[in-house]
Amino acid sequence: MNDVYILAIETSCDETSIAIIKNGQEVDSLTILTQMDTHANFGGVVPEIASRMHAENITMVLEDTLRKSSVDMDRIDAIAVTYAPGLLGSLLVGVEFAKTLCLVYNKPLIAVNHTMGHILANRIDYEIEYPSLALTVSGGHTDLLVMESETDMKILGSSIDDSIGEVFDKIARVLDMPYPGGPNIEKMALKGQNSYKLPIPMNDNTYNFSYSGLKSYIINLVHNEKQRGNTINKEDLACSFQTTAVDELVRKVSLAIDNTGIKHFLLSGGVSANKYLRNKLKELCKIKGVTFHVPEFTYCTDNAAMIGCAAYPLWKEKKFASMDLNAKASESIKQYIEKN
Repeated sequence: MNDVYILAIETSCDETSIAIIKNGQEVDSLTILTQMDTHANFGGVVPEIASRMHAENITMVLEDTLRKSSVDMDRIDAIAVTYAPGLLGSLLVGVEFAKTLCLVYNKPLIAVNHTMGHILANRIDYEIEYPSLALTVSGGHTDLLVMESETDMKILGSSIDDSIGEVFDKIARVLDMPYPGGPNIEKMALKGQNSYKLPIPMNDNTYNFSYSGLKSYIINLVHNEKQRGNTINKEDLACSFQTTAVDELVRKVSLAIDNTGIKHFLLSGGVSANKYLRNKLKELCKIKGVTFHVPEFTYCTDNAAMIGCAAYPLWKEKKFASMDLNAKASESIKQYIEKN
């Protein structure tokens, strides 16, 4: 069987990234150009600026990816692109660029769901064993799935309101931390103690997640203490928040392991870069006799390598997109699975 090379494009938020992936697992080359420093000046991602910067930089990112690659465009078998979910303007830049490349070089187009990319980033230099439990945690989604194969998946539970990554960023802003909030919460939590008694989010026996109540409680706590002239111990509150938010995730994963009997577990998404979360889930899996896997840090946050990995199963099934493909700001992993 000949090797398959997929050129993948990711522009769903504020990283312009292009990768070339061999056989859905090997990263031949990867370029990630972040806009983080620009958006830090505004305390978060500004959609209009993000899309404009994608448009300005995407050709340069392609040139850099090809320069580092072992193959050229003639050897590429397909072009893959993130079409949903994300910032609409940013997604449109990537989708239109991908379609242009397909027309110029006569290549098939593969449309990839961003969240599916995070999940299948676990394929990079690793053979996923099935069935597996998969938890994906990011700024937009918190989902727990059963994977029977790379194309056969079932949702066990999802966030019913704010995702864990979104709440990390919002609590960081309440505590006057700079963008990006999640990593700064993690750093501050290392200096604090779990001293604040916070409500446990979605404390039930379903596999769903809810973080809006915890977010609101902390926002009100900080506001009320300021009104009273009291000082908030930011290190302790960051630690208490991280502990409460993550421990409930771990409890529900434990529940899923016990109820399904599945012996393989995958972690993915931007929040999977959080070391406290990684360590707690790794410890849980060791206790339960379950294999644990998480991508390298580079492949946890937004990158095009994960999009190339997710495109490969679609390539094998010849599920190509037409040239009228459009970007979608919202599409849950549940909607994607049901559609496919």
